[in-house]
Amino acid sequence: MPKLKTHSGTKDRVKVSKNGRVRARKSYASHFLQKKSGARKRKLAGLLTMNPDNSKKIKQKLGV
Repeated sequence: MPKLKTHSGTKDRVKVSKNGRVRARKSYASHFLQKKSGARKRKLAGLLTMNPDNSKKIKQKLGV
């Protein structure tokens, strides 16, 4: 059976940690930042850990 190609969009947006957790950026943090409060912007900072249902599908797209 041939090798499967990795999904390029998923590859750019998601990282798999050493322990196998899928991490991604939070949404709504890229533009229109002037109208968002500082507390809201701080909550949007950092990475989000995907739940196990989504992470299984994402790992299939990445070929992990």
